[in-house]
Amino acid sequence: MTRYVVVGAGIVGLAVARQILVDQPNAQVVVLEKEARTGAHQTGHNSGVLHAGVYYAPGSLKAQLCRAGVAQMISFCEENDVKHKITGKLIVAHSEDQLGRLRALEERARANGITVRSITPHEAREIEPHVACVGALHVPSTGIVDFGQVAAVMATQITAAGGEVRLGVQVTGVTADTVVTTAGDLRYDLLINCAGLYADRIATLAGHQPPARIIPFRGEYAQLRADRTDLVRGLIYPVPDPQFPFLGVHLTRMIDGTVHAGPNAVLALAREGYSWGRINLRDLGQSLAYPGLRKLARKHLRYGLGEVARSLSRRRFADSVAELVPEVTKADLEPAGAGVRAQAIRPDGRLVDDFLIVRADKQVHVLNAPSPAATSSLAIAKHIVGQLASVS
Repeated sequence: MTRYVVVGAGIVGLAVARQILVDQPNAQVVVLEKEARTGAHQTGHNSGVLHAGVYYAPGSLKAQLCRAGVAQMISFCEENDVKHKITGKLIVAHSEDQLGRLRALEERARANGITVRSITPHEAREIEPHVACVGALHVPSTGIVDFGQVAAVMATQITAAGGEVRLGVQVTGVTADTVVTTAGDLRYDLLINCAGLYADRIATLAGHQPPARIIPFRGEYAQLRADRTDLVRGLIYPVPDPQFPFLGVHLTRMIDGTVHAGPNAVLALAREGYSWGRINLRDLGQSLAYPGLRKLARKHLRYGLGEVARSLSRRRFADSVAELVPEVTKADLEPAGAGVRAQAIRPDGRLVDDFLIVRADKQVHVLNAPSPAATSSLAIAKHIVGQLASVS
C-alpha cells in the first residue's frame, strides 16, 4: 500500500488527495493542514469566479488546466449539489487606448478555444445596464461558486473514501521518508506539497532550493450596499495590464447575491497579512531581503505606489470601481475583507506567470498556484497524480 502525504488542505491539496483515492482506492492518504478548517486561506478568500481561461498564454499549464478544470468543476458542483451559476462576464475598455489590448485578449481567448464575442457599448449595456465602456468582450462561459464549500465537500469525500484530513497539524520538518509535525512523525512513500503561501518553505524543509520565492500580495475587497446591488447583474472586469498577473479591481455578483468590488494588490506585511495591522517580522524581512522583490519593485515602483494609495484611500478605490460603473460612489461601498495571493517571483524579478510544479525524488512541490488554481483544481490534481509514477 502506497503512503501519500499531502501538505495543505486548500482546494488544490484536497483535489490531489481526492484524485489519488479515485485512482488508487487502496492507497493510504493523509492531508495535513495547520489551520482548524479546510480552505482557510486562498481558497476561502477570493472572488469565487469560475474562470473560462481567457487570460492565459496558449499552451501554458494555466490555459490547458483552466479550460479542462472549469468543465470538471461545473460537473463536480452539479453532482454534489454545490450552488453555482454560469453568469458570463464583460471585460470592458473604458478608454480608446485600451481597445488594442482588448483585441489582443480576444485573440488569446480564441487561441485557447474559448468562445468570446466583441461587442459595442450599446450591446454591453444590454447585458450590464449601468456599465460604461468604449468596447467590451463578452465571455458567456464564466461563472461563480463558493470554493470554500467545494473544498468542504472534497474533504468529506476524502474521509468517506478512507483518507484522512488532519487539521491543526503543522509541518516542522521533512526527511527523505518522514514528515515531522506538531502531532508526531508520519512516514510517506510520496509527498505532495500544496502548502500555498508556505509552499517554498516546505520545499526548503524538504531539502530543495525552490526556483522562486513566494511573496504575499494582499487583495482588498469592498462590497456594494444592499440597496445598490442592482447596479451589477454578473461580472464586470477591466482590461488587464499584461505586465502583471493581477486582473485589476472588478465587480462580481457573488453566489450569495452580494456584489464585491476588488481586489487591489499590495505587498502584504505577513504571509497571512490580511490587513495593514497584520505584520510578521520574519515574513516581511524575508520578502524585503529577497533580490527578486527588490528588482520587481524598482521596475514597477509607480504601479506599486498607486496600489498602496488605492488601499489607503476609500475614494481612490471607489474611483477605480466607477471606471466600470460610474454610478458607484464612495458612499456605496462597505468593507468586505481581503485575501492574500501567494505569488512566486524569480530571483531576477520576473513574476512566475504559470503554474509551477517541481518534481523531485518521492516529492512533488506545487510552488505557484494562484488564480485560476481554484477553477483548475480538479484538472491540476489529475495532472499531478497522473505523473506521480515518475517521482516514486
